[in-house]
Amino acid sequence: MSETTHDGGVAVSAPPSPDDGLSRAELAAKYGLTVSGARPGLFEYVRQLWGRRHFILAFSQAKLTAQYSQAKLGQLWQVATPLLNAAVYFFIFGLLLGAREGIPHDIYVPFLVTGVFVFTFTQSSVMAGVRAISGNLGLVRALHFPRASLPISFALQQLQQLLFSMIVLVVIMCAFGIFPALSWLLVLPALILQFAFNMGLALIFARMGSKTPDLAQLMPFVMRTWMYASGVMFSIPAMLATKEGVPGWVGDVLQWNPASIYMDLIRFAMIDKYGSSYLPPHVWAFAIGWAVVIGVVGFVYFWKAEERYGRG
Repeated sequence: MSETTHDGGVAVSAPPSPDDGLSRAELAAKYGLTVSGARPGLFEYVRQLWGRRHFILAFSQAKLTAQYSQAKLGQLWQVATPLLNAAVYFFIFGLLLGAREGIPHDIYVPFLVTGVFVFTFTQSSVMAGVRAISGNLGLVRALHFPRASLPISFALQQLQQLLFSMIVLVVIMCAFGIFPALSWLLVLPALILQFAFNMGLALIFARMGSKTPDLAQLMPFVMRTWMYASGVMFSIPAMLATKEGVPGWVGDVLQWNPASIYMDLIRFAMIDKYGSSYLPPHVWAFAIGWAVVIGVVGFVYFWKAEERYGRG
């Protein structure tokens, strides 16, 4: 098209574009464009994660090494921190408050240290998961990779730290006359189930923490409350036996909460005198149920928001 200007020249206007009137979605479909960082299908997402397995392992090992790099004692703090916590709990709960009631005194220290180590595994996984995305925004925005790699690697880091602590736990067991037996092999499936549960929690809180950074300030209070309700310092059945008028559902909630379940499994496997009077029935079924439900729900919940991490 053309028209005559005031000075006699001819101005040629651009022909209408064939894309005029098309929506963004229609334009993307026409030219084969896709959303940058779009969420893949669930099975494709799992395949991508498997392809990043070496990165997940290397990242967790690097974080574990760097965690205490500025401390003079270095990696010894991986074990010293939960041991010092156990010493404080023994003094306050075991000696001052009488939390040893119902537990043979010769196994109370192994009982307590096992509980502290196992609960710390879950606690640290959750706390690391809360900051997995919000604390690594530079990495999330710079590189394209399945974002679930971060909370999974943090949960794996805590598993590696627990394995270091288990060496010290074996020494403590032997010092109190509890020596390795075939039942100790049950620790392996118990830790695998707890890792699956912790990973699911880390994924759930990673998504929540990515949009609500203040959650990291609230979680220490939540985890401390959970610890006191999980029988880390005392036996839940023994405590309930001394309390009159406690509703039955309260005991069920305390004994079936996942932190208590995984502590009971490992105590049962490693401590000879921790048997049927302390271990609730069907505990393995509940341990598997918690691991499967929280692991699957956490993974799907995190995957649903994959394309929103690091934006805004």
